[in-house]
Amino acid sequence: MLEPDELYELADDLPELDEPVLVQALTGFVDAGSAIQLARENLLDRLDSQVVATFDLDQLLDYRSRRPPMIFDEDHWVSYEQPSLALHLVRDQLGTPFLLLAGPEPDLQWERFIAAVTGLVDRFAVRLTVGLNAIPMAVPHTRPVSVTAHATDKALLGDREPWLQKVQVPASVGNLLEFRLGENGHDAMGFAAHVPHYLAQTTYPAAAELLLDSVSATTGLALPTGELREAAKVVREDVDKQVADDEQAGRLVSSLEAQYDAFLRGREGNLLADNDRPLPTADELGAELERFLAEQQRRENE
Repeated sequence: MLEPDELYELADDLPELDEPVLVQALTGFVDAGSAIQLARENLLDRLDSQVVATFDLDQLLDYRSRRPPMIFDEDHWVSYEQPSLALHLVRDQLGTPFLLLAGPEPDLQWERFIAAVTGLVDRFAVRLTVGLNAIPMAVPHTRPVSVTAHATDKALLGDREPWLQKVQVPASVGNLLEFRLGENGHDAMGFAAHVPHYLAQTTYPAAAELLLDSVSATTGLALPTGELREAAKVVREDVDKQVADDEQAGRLVSSLEAQYDAFLRGREGNLLADNDRPLPTADELGAELERFLAEQQRRENE
């Protein structure tokens, strides 16, 4: 049986690091609005980085479930988009180094992979591991993006209030990594951005911006978000236009806003304002709006 450290290859001439932060940005399970992918691409594109460890994906990935794309041109194959799972050393806008674990979530050998990452956490004396996630939620796009924070130590959460009570969800490598790190005495936490579930299949840069802002607020890292902010404005304007052009869609968004605002008032201990008829559920509203936007997109592509 392979040892955990046989799952990756370290680069030569590893730098000395002073208790860095590790940001974990694995994709493949749930990445609503492609927020995790947008966040990690933004970091790697905008900041100086180098690979310090490369994982052997032939041992970890089920290629049949997530087939990498290839390009065929007339009579031959011209390219293959080879997937990569690596640990990067990145320097923030002030030159502070941190680690970024980026790539597809492993399909196989979860515990061995987590043991390997834990070994790297020990090797580099990581002081805090922060996971990125993005989940579809019954929230309107017209309200500020919100986030669920969780941690191995409640003190890491500061004064953040919980959004969810006790729920059972399918496991992911990222969440299991946080759990196992906590069991081994390491500080770890995560942020899950709430993406309007009728926009979960699109790109939603506002969620990626919030994820990076949350990491910055917790760790002190200076992370770039300007391009994400500008992209978020464009997406907001486009969705607003689609909704404004259809009266039914406008009513759906208004009802979803009412659900959301009532929930916030409930968190503050206030009663819902007088309402002489029950609102549709947020899931019903979101599903109807998702169908509307998908139809609009289909018509634009015709």
